[in-house]
Amino acid sequence: MSTLAQEKAAEPQIAVHLLGTGAPIPRMDRFGPATLISIAGKRLLFDAGRGVSQRLWQLGIPLGSIDAVFLTHLHSDHLVGLPDLWLTGWLQPEYGRRQTALRIIGPKGTATFADSMKGGFEPDIIYRSGKEGLPLSGISINAQEIDGEQIVYQEQGIIVRAFEVDHGAVKPAYGFRVEYAGKKIIISGDTRLNENLIRNAENADVLIHEVVSAAVPLRETPFVQRQYGYHTSPEDLARIFGATKPKMAVLTHFVLLGNVTYPAPTPEDVLKELRDKGYAGPAVAGVDLMRIDIGDSVTVAPPVQKN
Repeated sequence: MSTLAQEKAAEPQIAVHLLGTGAPIPRMDRFGPATLISIAGKRLLFDAGRGVSQRLWQLGIPLGSIDAVFLTHLHSDHLVGLPDLWLTGWLQPEYGRRQTALRIIGPKGTATFADSMKGGFEPDIIYRSGKEGLPLSGISINAQEIDGEQIVYQEQGIIVRAFEVDHGAVKPAYGFRVEYAGKKIIISGDTRLNENLIRNAENADVLIHEVVSAAVPLRETPFVQRQYGYHTSPEDLARIFGATKPKMAVLTHFVLLGNVTYPAPTPEDVLKELRDKGYAGPAVAGVDLMRIDIGDSVTVAPPVQKN
């Protein structure tokens, strides 16, 4: 068994790492949206926001060891880290090591985006393959486009289903349902309250969901109203969690809005509002590098990094 295979085999059966829990705001504490799910020796990455490569390597995970990348939609904050993951993962020191094609699964337009990366970085690819001897097999991309609700990945007992969500005018936008050994993990993607998400997320072991919140005096302004039209408020999130009853609800992709006069809410404020709106079940405000293990029970561990 190779060293990389041994590393994967040593992982818990199902582990979730929140690699990035932020929004487009270029903060150092919350990088762009990205969630890693490790199941049965497979490493599945959902979205690839800013800083995803740094977060992976903080955990000691080689970038080249990602088995598939799933894109919820093609907004820049969800995929701006993808070129870095792709290119740096191709390098052959211990932080890279990819030898085979990077598999990318996303909505219509994913293949075009992949082609644009290959075209834009062609001089680098030519140099590194020709002068440094990097394998061309490791810089190739296998792009798969989602066509409606369907199973998009099925290997070693792992099933990943894409389902449509409601991200306002952004269409298509998808959430993902990951199933393995009777366990179910939901990635909401960017969405507002919608019945299709509720239907797919019922009785999930872990429901990882985005949220928007703004300083109260700003909530009627046009900009904030527009954001509330694309994302899920704590009030609507309480309805979703109450209807789906997850073993653990995890808040991520915090869209927290404020200004100099009215500071943005904190994640703790969001949790309090969620409680005030009636949700009393298990919930945690995600932070970068938080880990959730799923077995007979669901346990949440604080951030730990290896590098």
